[in-house]
Amino acid sequence: MAALRRIAGKSSIISTSLLPPALLVCCRSIATKLFVGGLSFYTTENGLSEAFSQYGQVVEAKIVSDRVSDKSKGFGFVTFASEDEAYTALGEMNGKTLNGRVIFVEVAKPRTGFRGELPIARGPPEPSEMIHKSQEDLQTESDIHKPNLS
Repeated sequence: MAALRRIAGKSSIISTSLLPPALLVCCRSIATKLFVGGLSFYTTENGLSEAFSQYGQVVEAKIVSDRVSDKSKGFGFVTFASEDEAYTALGEMNGKTLNGRVIFVEVAKPRTGFRGELPIARGPPEPSEMIHKSQEDLQTESDIHKPNLS
């Protein structure tokens, strides 16, 4: 619950009975997952896990790589078994050197507006946008077909 209060930025009363269980699990996993930026391209998931494991039980260490070239993008995520372990690691590892690079660590933020790494479609354009565009198109077409009187 402390993580939920920190995420929400409120110290007010938050009752667990009012929140659905899925939201609590979601918030707990957010609070235990850390974003790690500035990674060396030579850092492996095992190396990342080992570096952070001195602060608690690492559930998962994931380095994000380019889909085409399969090269590291220079950042990743480390998930801990508990919120306390994650916050200890955040405080201790932020600004430290790992494989010759200074890394920065922060609590991972949930993705918004994306599903399966593809943007959510907006849907068809509004009718007013279509009318406006077609009037502009007609105007430019008529300008093209005007005889040059100079």
